[in-house]
Amino acid sequence: MTNLVHFLGLFSAYLIGSIPTAYIFGRMIKGIDIRQFGSGNIGATNTFRIMGKAPGLVVLAIDILKGFICVSYIANLFLYISPVARPELYKVLVGLATIAGHNWTVFLKFKGGKGVATSSGVVIGLIPKIFWLGFSVWLIVFVLTGFVSLASIIASVSVPIFALIFGEPTEIVVFMSLLCLAIVYKHRSNIQRLKSGEEKRVSLFKAKP
Repeated sequence: MTNLVHFLGLFSAYLIGSIPTAYIFGRMIKGIDIRQFGSGNIGATNTFRIMGKAPGLVVLAIDILKGFICVSYIANLFLYISPVARPELYKVLVGLATIAGHNWTVFLKFKGGKGVATSSGVVIGLIPKIFWLGFSVWLIVFVLTGFVSLASIIASVSVPIFALIFGEPTEIVVFMSLLCLAIVYKHRSNIQRLKSGEEKRVSLFKAKP
């Protein structure tokens, strides 16, 4: 029974992570399949490019909330029903399930986003100080370069380093390292465009043409 309860928690997190926010907004607001426009990604950055600032920011907020809610509330609910010896490890697994849902959503034939926003929500729920340090790195790189992808890659690399510096538990360090690898892997097409000079910059301060 205990294993079933924990599995249901992981499955619930996967389904919540699988909610394709950008795809839904594209259908509702413009009647489009956002996968057919821009980078083809169902994330906040592509939403920002295709539909403008307001939808992009809302999609970003919802995708962050997916990760935060799953590790802060869904995990705690199932831990309350069936406690475990290492609750932090279970929360890490719930976080991974949520991110997997976003990256490989069951609702779009297992093709999803790159997981940066949802991963951020998971990190906020697990260790807020690491998130704010990683976000500071992201913001500095983004302001200096205008590349969301480059900022995301460098910030993701910084997170496990910060976790090591602050002496976080082994499962947290391993989780952050896996998160870094997953984000870099999901950005491999962006890395190629950065190398070839074809990656597009994003500005939060210019009006959408």
